[in-house]
Amino acid sequence: MTTITVKNIPDETYETLKKRAAEHHRSLNGEIIHLLEKATSCERINPDEHLARVSILRERVKGYNATGDEIKEMIEEGRK
Repeated sequence: MTTITVKNIPDETYETLKKRAAEHHRSLNGEIIHLLEKATSCERINPDEHLARVSILRERVKGYNATGDEIKEMIEEGRK
C-alpha cells in the first residue's frame, strides 16, 4: 500500500474529520480512506440516461398532488 502525507489541513476540516470518524466508529485514517474511496469511485452520469429516467418519473407522478397530511406521513416514514 502507498502512504500519502497531507499538509496544511485547516483546523475546522480536521475537527470535522475527527467527528465523522467517531460517528462512524472508525479511526481518523479509516475515515479519510473511506472518503477518498467514495470520492474516487463515483461514476459519471450519462445526461441522456438521466433525463430519460426523469421523464419516466414525471409521467408516473403527473397530476398527483399530495395533501399536507400525506407529506407529513411521508416525512415521518422517512425518519424511521
